[in-house]
Amino acid sequence: MRTSRPIRLLAAAAALATIAVTAACGGGGDSSGGGAAAGAGSCAPAPAGTKVDLTFTSWVPGMQKTVDLWNKNNPDIQVKYTEVVGGNQGTYQAYTNQIKAGTTGDLGMIEFDSLPSYRLQNGLANIGGCQPAKDGIVNYPDWTRSQISFGEPGAVYGIPQDVGPLALYYRKDLFDAAGLKAPATWDEFAADAAVVQGKGGYIANFMPDQPAWFTALAWQNGARWFTENNGTWKVDMADPKTLQVADFWQKLITAKQVNTVPGIGNVEWKALDSGQEWTLIGAPWTAKLLETNAPSTAGKWAVAPLPQWTAGGTAGGSWGGSATVVWATSKHPYEAAKFAAWAFGDPAALALNNQNGGQFPAHNGQTDLPALSKADPYFGGQVIWTDFAKANDQVDPSFAWGPTMTDTFDTLSNGFGQAVNGQGDLASVLKNAQARTIDTMKAQAIQVG
Repeated sequence: MRTSRPIRLLAAAAALATIAVTAACGGGGDSSGGGAAAGAGSCAPAPAGTKVDLTFTSWVPGMQKTVDLWNKNNPDIQVKYTEVVGGNQGTYQAYTNQIKAGTTGDLGMIEFDSLPSYRLQNGLANIGGCQPAKDGIVNYPDWTRSQISFGEPGAVYGIPQDVGPLALYYRKDLFDAAGLKAPATWDEFAADAAVVQGKGGYIANFMPDQPAWFTALAWQNGARWFTENNGTWKVDMADPKTLQVADFWQKLITAKQVNTVPGIGNVEWKALDSGQEWTLIGAPWTAKLLETNAPSTAGKWAVAPLPQWTAGGTAGGSWGGSATVVWATSKHPYEAAKFAAWAFGDPAALALNNQNGGQFPAHNGQTDLPALSKADPYFGGQVIWTDFAKANDQVDPSFAWGPTMTDTFDTLSNGFGQAVNGQGDLASVLKNAQARTIDTMKAQAIQVG
């Protein structure tokens, strides 16, 4: 759940694409040390024989083991790792405070939707001129590359870390017993909802506290909430595509055919483990959470493609996904970029990240990993990761995040919570969130058309 922690942007910021980068490849130091506040093409390694110490923060469980492997093999570039509380729970505000104080260190984990906020604060180094980043970034899907470039040619403001393409987790045993197949379209999903209700269950859960989940569903339908042109932003969160998604779920909520409890928490895990909820619209990172928190239903689950708005469609959306950034304060952006490219591109590192942290790599080589090519007994022997790899290829790269998503998501979460309790409807929540978002952007001196 996103807490109320609006990020204060620079008053002088007019728009994402027009901000001058004060430290394109790092902050402080001279060019020989790799930390020059120079152009995007300047990113030199430290002189040979120099011992480089880097700092890295993230909230991925078990990431220390990945760092340990790097440190073992790279005695001249040592990384000190700190595991922090997830970004939605306060780390982002700590990052903002550190940017103001100039103490951000070298590397940090940020979700894609929050990257624009830190770009606006001039907190991120553009490592597009660092050879390790330049060589490595070509090995990531187009849509993740668009998330970290902000449309700037050659720009790299982070190495994609993991991705969250949506798919449908469903109780295959319950669907089979009811004579149902995994719904291929949203119309089929709605029809199945009535059948499931007749058997005393819910087809799914509308998660009022997970606005990024709803955003992913709007993304799949072709909604584009934010666009920027020559320094002016357009906000369109109540467009026909988004309202179609809202109307679909509103009907299910009104008919009491979906649950409306907080998502990805103990209440929902109990509903999933007991058979009260028959499906979970989730991301790859949901798999291990489901396996851990719904143990009694092991072997009864399967994964299917996300239902489509038109039969035969292949549109995708992403819930989550993150990057490891090099902070503008880093005195060693070359070495930081080298570590990040390895940690989220090397097969050995990717295997550790998946094994210990449940990450589905953003890197194109996901399904080449042995662990991601094995049948999973929890999902009835299905190799679920190949399905998620296909879903990842279907995510439209043209979707862009707004510069104040923290505040936008807070507004959506509060509104959805009221709507599922009968205080308003989803369409009204979206219209209000759009108005609030525009006000917030204008208050931060961001031009809105």
